Amino acid sequence: MTPDVYERAVRSRLMAGIRTRDTAPELALRRALWAAGVRGWRCNRKDLPGRPDLAFGRAKLAVFVDGAFWHGHPSKFQPGKSGPFWDEKIRRNQARDRAADAALASGGWRILRLWDFEVYREPDVVVARVINELGAQ
Repeated sequence: MTPDVYERAVRSRLMAGIRTRDTAPELALRRALWAAGVRGWRCNRKDLPGRPDLAFGRAKLAVFVDGAFWHGHPSKFQPGKSGPFWDEKIRRNQARDRAADAALASGGWRILRLWDFEVYREPDVVVARVINELGAQ
């Protein structure tokens, strides 16, 4: 892998400042679900693969709110554009997502992955998707 443009200590400090829980899109989703009367989730359950952003235990539904760049959405990330460091980083993130999905599915969980921009642009549609999945148990 080609080295990063930053020294290791600088990159580490920058990456340490990036939130992994209670991000703005997660909070927006939780507020929208609460406003719609949806209850019963737990946040970032450590006992589940991938630590879903929201886990509805009774319904066995794991909800992830994925950042478009960090998880490689085609509109926000094009391989080769940001350099080899980011290509590899995003590839690893996607592989980790697939592994978590497979582990959850093998445990009987259903997975709902949402993009951060979906939560912002269409909160009502996203809430409807969650409600639909909760009703599909």
